[in-house]
Amino acid sequence: MSRFGGPEVLEYVDIDEPVPTGSEVLVRVSGAGINFADTHQADDSYLSSTNLPFVPGMEVVGFQQKPDGDAQRVCGFVTAGGAYAEFALTSPEMSFLVPDALSDSAALSLLVQGLTAHHLIHTSAKLRPAESIVIHAAAGGVGNLSVQIARTAGAGRIIATASTQAKLDLAVSLGADVGVLLTGTETAREINGALRAANNGQPVDVVLEMVGGPSFEGSLKALSGFGRLVTFGSASRAETPPIDPHQLLIGSRSVVGFWLVDCMTPDRVGPMIADVLRSLVLDVVQGRLTPLEGHVYPLADARHAHEDLRARLTTGKVVLDPRLVSAGQGVVV
Repeated sequence: MSRFGGPEVLEYVDIDEPVPTGSEVLVRVSGAGINFADTHQADDSYLSSTNLPFVPGMEVVGFQQKPDGDAQRVCGFVTAGGAYAEFALTSPEMSFLVPDALSDSAALSLLVQGLTAHHLIHTSAKLRPAESIVIHAAAGGVGNLSVQIARTAGAGRIIATASTQAKLDLAVSLGADVGVLLTGTETAREINGALRAANNGQPVDVVLEMVGGPSFEGSLKALSGFGRLVTFGSASRAETPPIDPHQLLIGSRSVVGFWLVDCMTPDRVGPMIADVLRSLVLDVVQGRLTPLEGHVYPLADARHAHEDLRARLTTGKVVLDPRLVSAGQGVVV
């Protein structure tokens, strides 16, 4: 990226291979994860500032070269961006060995999206057994894992929302009790009514919200007494009205924000990143969690991947593979 804007600002170019400094390690990338946050970095609407020129992406899986010449398969968070590339830098404390049982896509699913889903439910929402929960974009990267983790946590009723019936069917197959079709054209009042109807006419206990605009407003109105709305994005890029404190006082409701970056401080990275990731990997290996593998694009087709992601055409984990040759048509698998 040499400028900010939509998917068109992603340019496929040759640059110098990154050089590790200090404790950094070089990884030959076999897969770079795409997250919705990457689209916000592209148009400069992300929570933190981005300096140009910039190589997007925050997570990779690949092979780290060891001093003895051997290579070990790792996944991890890159240093200051740079995942959309053939080589990327990570640090020992932010990279993790990948067992043979995990595919590249599954490993990437557990980084930004798996960790986010875990903390949304357990750290921020503090979901209790038998509570109802609404999971917006339930067929997406965070959403599909949130459905499964909520089921394991003993949720009483899991309400999935998505933009197509096929995505709703997928969410139900993963453990949701009911699906609500939301195309993005609904008013806050309609969303409130649809969520309550899906909960047998009752308000809901927890909402995981990353759409913003009317979705945020309608979800907040749908909360029960002592209900919690966890906001972790604004995919619609629509303006969200300010919250009237009386909306929270009446019903003793809460709005909680979550940003995975806040788990990455030196004092938190061990318990909130490394320990949780080990637990998620074990859940996958033992069959309690099944990451939804999504579309795989050649690295050269990053622009197409962003276009499809923003158009809601993807499900599961979206990955760029530097080893694939672009046919100029976007999705490969």
